[in-house]
Amino acid sequence: MISEWDILINEIRNCRKCSLYLSRKNVVPGEGSVITDIMFIGEAPGSTEDETGRPFVGAAGRLLTQLIESIGLKRDEIYITNIVKCRPPENRDPSDDEIKMCYPYLVKQIQLIKPRLIVCLGRHSARTLFKESGLKWRSMNSMHGRVYSVKLYGLDLKIIATFHPAAALYNPGLRKELEKDFKIIMDIIYEIKGSSEKKTKSLLDFLR
Repeated sequence: MISEWDILINEIRNCRKCSLYLSRKNVVPGEGSVITDIMFIGEAPGSTEDETGRPFVGAAGRLLTQLIESIGLKRDEIYITNIVKCRPPENRDPSDDEIKMCYPYLVKQIQLIKPRLIVCLGRHSARTLFKESGLKWRSMNSMHGRVYSVKLYGLDLKIIATFHPAAALYNPGLRKELEKDFKIIMDIIYEIKGSSEKKTKSLLDFLR
């Protein structure tokens, strides 16, 4: 039987809602575990991602993988995607219209995965998701590393913004800020895991 997730991914792969389909080589729906509490959401695929159909596999992706592993996780334990699933030409920023057209796919991914933590990578991702969460977005410099508890599409979850790994490649001074933010992300993950274990234990105690 074809799952709701498979139907969604197939729809994304065949999307022609905006002009990005004319220049793309591959759609990049996302990858990782769909049974996870954690989603990392970037902005748009780059050239390597467009070639492979996978998110965050270029230089910025290698840095992201290092950061994820530095907090005790593996890429296949989380889900990684972007707000826009096709590469904008010349790696330009996605336009507001492109984000608007593509965003319903991300909404459905969030609803199906039901994460407890969303990490926004980059200002376009953060601005879009913070606005949807009812938060006022100011700037990455003023809001990165801050944890917010929100209600998003019927889900109670935490959201945090940090710099896009590509920004740290262009500006090495941001690397330390990214690393600090990831330590905060690690603390949130431990909190989430702890609360999950506590709930499980309480249920088991009740059943005894």
